[in-house]
Amino acid sequence: MALTPPIQPMLADARPELPRDTALPGGPAYEQKPDGYRAILFASPDRVQIQSRNGTDLTGAFPEIAAAGRALPAPLALDGELVVAHGGRLHFGELQRRARRRGAGARQAAAERPAHLILFDVLETADGPLLDRPYRERRAALEQLFVDGTLGAPFALCPATRDRAVALDWLDPAWGTVGIEGVVVKGLAQPYQPGRRGWLKVRARATADAIVASVTGPVTAPSTLLLARRDQTGRLRYVARTAPLARTAREELGARLRPGGPDHPWRGRRFSAGWGSSEQLDHRPVHPELVVEFAGDTAVDEGIYRHPVRYLRVRDDMSPEQLPPPGA
Repeated sequence: MALTPPIQPMLADARPELPRDTALPGGPAYEQKPDGYRAILFASPDRVQIQSRNGTDLTGAFPEIAAAGRALPAPLALDGELVVAHGGRLHFGELQRRARRRGAGARQAAAERPAHLILFDVLETADGPLLDRPYRERRAALEQLFVDGTLGAPFALCPATRDRAVALDWLDPAWGTVGIEGVVVKGLAQPYQPGRRGWLKVRARATADAIVASVTGPVTAPSTLLLARRDQTGRLRYVARTAPLARTAREELGARLRPGGPDHPWRGRRFSAGWGSSEQLDHRPVHPELVVEFAGDTAVDEGIYRHPVRYLRVRDDMSPEQLPPPGA
């Protein structure tokens, strides 16, 4: 194969909503964005490697994908998303647990929670690299690999459309409940440009309510909010952290919040500054009495929002006791 790992995948720039005029070369094509790990598979009869977005070798963690790549009749370099289905949806938490295992543990996990690689691009075939070919040609080549039976389970073809109305439907939060977290927009005439943010992505978003349980920054003018809900036993469970608040929101909330006392359940508790980060937040518990509405994407694992959410408003019409438990 001419392409060898690691190579930088082509990336997407975030947008708040699906653009009407993308100005992408050749016009737009839309693909579903599954909730998983970006992965490039380099497969030939004598060598297989699964490369993560940042270049990490994931081959040992997903032996079933590696075995399927090794069984392909001709060399291929394929770009896609590793996913694990569980409980009726694509489950990011189960995927994370799979990614940490190797050896016998990985083989056991593959039997219990098999992974799939949802493919949206082909970068090389037996005829050579396709990076310079337009997206429409690469997509046609990828679809043909499924039509002629070269590719099958555990590989899956990522749904794609040129119909904006269909793409808008994919942004319905109902798709988020099964693990489709948004839409990626690509130019039909675009080549594959490793490392460049030449595509666009839009995440599906929905609103929800939670209790303000702690803040970063001063209580009188909080920078961000740490949000919670009470579980079935009444314990305060973390669900999300907001993005930095606007000045008007800081003033509004600062006038409403009260510092938590020494018996606050989050007194002395540590929170990560971000998903996968080892940095700890400097936070200040507040009396858990104020309910707020927020907007978040659909990347939610066991009731916890993986990405920062956006504060919308105070819900004076709701009490903390009226909120459902996390994950409900």
